[in-house]
Amino acid sequence: QVQLVESGGGLVQAGGSLRLSCAASRGTFSSYAMGWFRQAPGKEREFVSGISWSGGSTNYADSVKGRFTISRDNAKNTVYLQMNSLKPEDTTVYYCAARLGPGSAYAHEYPYWGQGTQVTVSS
Repeated sequence: QVQLVESGGGLVQAGGSLRLSCAASRGTFSSYAMGWFRQAPGKEREFVSGISWSGGSTNYADSVKGRFTISRDNAKNTVYLQMNSLKPEDTTVYYCAARLGPGSAYAHEYPYWGQGTQVTVSS
C-alpha cells in the first residue's frame, strides 16, 4: 500500500506563501487520486484540494480557490500544494491523502494518509 510523507509546512506571515509536498512510496503513485485536507483541533478534517491520477482534473474548497494550486509529478511520486496569499485562518495541520479511482472531497473515502505538516500563518 502507498505510504505518504508531507513536508514544507512552517511559519509564515499573512500574505506569504508556502509550498507543501507529499512524497509517496510503495504502490503505483500514478494510480491514485490525491487530496489535501486540513484539520484544526476539535474540528473535522476539511477538504482543501484534490487532483486526479493524471493531473487533468483538480478541485478546490471555496475558501482556498484562487489562492492555492494543487499539482502532481508522477515521475517524482509527489503531489504539491502551492499556497499563496496565506491568511491566519489557514493555520492548522495539513494532510495529504490517496485513494484509488476518482478523486473525492470526502475524507472518509481516502484510505491512505500522511502524518501531517503544520502550517502557521501569523497576522
